[in-house]
Amino acid sequence: MASQRWMWIVWPAFLVAGILEVLVFAMVDPQDLHWFGQPVAISRQGVYTLAFFVFWLIAMLSSGLTTLLSMSPFEVNRCPLPPDARPDGCPKQGPC
Repeated sequence: MASQRWMWIVWPAFLVAGILEVLVFAMVDPQDLHWFGQPVAISRQGVYTLAFFVFWLIAMLSSGLTTLLSMSPFEVNRCPLPPDARPDGCPKQGPC
């Protein structure tokens, strides 16, 4: 189930990052970018790559938050330990 959730987060974020890359760099030339008043000293391909990973990270954060908010209270509050190894305060009933 965890690998499926990771794919719910990573794959849509990858697609969104690709779309953002195309949209942003259709209007912006990487050679015209400035950072703190200085021209960016990275090649065009470097800017494209760095921007893609930044877009991907931001989209993964968004997808991760959506996945977290879609979890049921049971999933969030269940104790991952076996019933006989649970500490005080952890529910003693229900599946792990």
